[in-house]
Amino acid sequence: MRPSRSVLIPLAAFVAGLVAISAALVMTLVPQNPQGGASGIGGPFTLVNQDGKTVSERDFAGKPYLMFFGFTHCPDVCPTTLQQISDVLAAMGPKADTLTVAFVTVDPERDTPETLKTYLSSFDPRIVGLTGSPEQVAAAVKTFRAYAKKVPGQGGDYTMEHTALVYLMNARNGFVGAVNLNRPASETAAELGKRL
Repeated sequence: MRPSRSVLIPLAAFVAGLVAISAALVMTLVPQNPQGGASGIGGPFTLVNQDGKTVSERDFAGKPYLMFFGFTHCPDVCPTTLQQISDVLAAMGPKADTLTVAFVTVDPERDTPETLKTYLSSFDPRIVGLTGSPEQVAAAVKTFRAYAKKVPGQGGDYTMEHTALVYLMNARNGFVGAVNLNRPASETAAELGKRL
C-alpha cells in the first residue's frame, strides 16, 4: 500500500528540514578563520544584480560582506532571515555601511533581476539581490559549498531546498564564519562590529 499525499508532504518537509539543519551543523563546525581563504568556501563568481548589472567577487573585494542563498518563493526561512539581517543592520547603526549584504537566488528560473528588486524592497535597502543563468547560479552555490536542489510539487509547481546559512566573508573574499541570527539583533550586531 502506497503512503497518501497527506503523509508524503509533511515527510518531504521534515527531510528538507533535516538537510538544512545538517548543512548548518557542518558549516558551523568549520573552524572560524579571521584571515579567510583556508576553508575552501568562497571564490570567483559572476552574477547579475537586481539592476541588471553583471557583478563578480571583485566587486565585493575591499569590504566585508554577508552572503545568503535563498529564493523569493521561499515561504518562511528566507523572509525571516532577510528580516533578521535587516534588524542587525539597523542595530549596527552607521557601522553597517562598512558591510555589504548579498541575497543570491537559488531559483534563477523565477527570480529575475526585477523580481529580486521588488522582493527586496520589503527589507533593508542595503541588501543586494543577485541572480544569473542557471549555470552561473550553480557555480556560485558550488563556490560557497552551499546546497540547492529543485523539488517538484503539485500541479507542476516546485520549491527549492537550500543551505540556510549566512556567510561572513572578509574584504579579501575569504570565509570568516557563519553568522548566528538566532539571538537578539543587538548581540549579532555587536559580534559583527568586532569582526569588521
